[in-house]
Amino acid sequence: MLDEIALQREVTRATKAKLLLESELLSEAFQILEQNYITAWRTSPANAEKDREKLFMAVNVLGKVRDHLTMVVQNGSIAQADLQKLHAEADRKKRFGII
Repeated sequence: MLDEIALQREVTRATKAKLLLESELLSEAFQILEQNYITAWRTSPANAEKDREKLFMAVNVLGKVRDHLTMVVQNGSIAQADLQKLHAEADRKKRFGII
């Protein structure tokens, strides 16, 4: 039963992550932040190496956040398939009186 609970939790997380990825407001925030970071990086003075490194890291972190949300959605899809298999197996066992 714990496996089913864990799988359901992954499916729920995936639903929430998908809503975030499809959110206009969040997509806009990612786009604006990335654009602002890249613009600041391009217009930074040549001797501002530390500032450019921070801006580079900020752009990469935005990508990692997106990647993480995408991975949560993908894991939820896998969990959903596993749940369906688990339920199908339980139904089969009930039909044949194994349970």
